[in-house]
Amino acid sequence: MTGKNRENYNKNYIAYVNSFDPPTKHFKNCFRAFIVGGFICCIGQAIRVIFEEAFGLYGDELSAAVSIALIFLGTLLTGFGVYDRIGRNAGAGSIVPITGFANSVASPAIEFKTEGLVYGLAAKMFVVAGPIIVYGVLAGTAVGLIYLFL
Repeated sequence: MTGKNRENYNKNYIAYVNSFDPPTKHFKNCFRAFIVGGFICCIGQAIRVIFEEAFGLYGDELSAAVSIALIFLGTLLTGFGVYDRIGRNAGAGSIVPITGFANSVASPAIEFKTEGLVYGLAAKMFVVAGPIIVYGVLAGTAVGLIYLFL
């Protein structure tokens, strides 16, 4: 096959493959992600205000309590199957906040609980979240070292 024929063959193949894939609606997806992610953050801010006023929490204690509450809500909604429906419609808007991390830990744990506590629940719990933790720690260390030497 010559270079010109190969180029036409590649273009035809790409057109054939794209005919099965519906076009992505980028603006609509970004808008949904923005709205849902913003709504989750608004819920977090409301929890922050409630904890500040009702319990008198401030500073690090307030930040920790809000994070714990959001992780609990994300895990609870995952357990009831609600967070998966939110994720299907919101995309990255449901993944980026801390509730998305809770979902990424709880989903495999729920899925593999039938395989037992050790080989199912414990072993599979961090299948999705494990790389996030590893690369998060590495990125944090790299930024800390850069900050230290600058």
